[in-house]
Amino acid sequence: MTSRDLVLGRLRAALAADAAAAAPVDVPRDYRQAAAVDLDQLAQRLTDYRAHVHRVAEAAVADTIADLLPDGGTVVVPPGLPRAWLPPTVTALPDDGLDHARIGAADAVVTAAAVAIAQTGTVVLDASPDQGRRVLSLLPDRHVCVVRADQVVATVPEALARLTPHRPLTWISGPSATSDIELIRVEGVHGPRQLHVILLP
Repeated sequence: MTSRDLVLGRLRAALAADAAAAAPVDVPRDYRQAAAVDLDQLAQRLTDYRAHVHRVAEAAVADTIADLLPDGGTVVVPPGLPRAWLPPTVTALPDDGLDHARIGAADAVVTAAAVAIAQTGTVVLDASPDQGRRVLSLLPDRHVCVVRADQVVATVPEALARLTPHRPLTWISGPSATSDIELIRVEGVHGPRQLHVILLP
């Protein structure tokens, strides 16, 4: 028997003993799981996180995006994004397996969302066709995310109930930000420097 076998044998024995001794734990589920949805609260939380919130009708989404990109430019879009959301002033770059350099060089990305949480000011993407791959929401400097009112829930448990756990979930609360050792906030290090949420009624 090698030293490796001896160590692994002891680990297996210890884990087996722990597993046999551990009784099932009853996890209390009496915390609040639902509450009234408050779109104003979602908008306020997002604003607190330095996101920009635009509350418009769906017919005005394209005009809002045109205002955000007054010089036009290239916009990366997931394959299932409604084309009516895009103004004619931008060049749509559909993601058909784009490489990272082309995604990162785009002026913005426009996605939909899976769910938004009012109490935490969080938007969740789950890689559905109108949201695309996770990399789309990380590389461009500006992320425009369209959220419908019926996708907004009040609490995290409500959001989890709507999501499929095995999907690649991206939870976004404001633009990407971090702080250095002197607590100086720096945005855009791990994702987009600007987050615009278009909130539909």
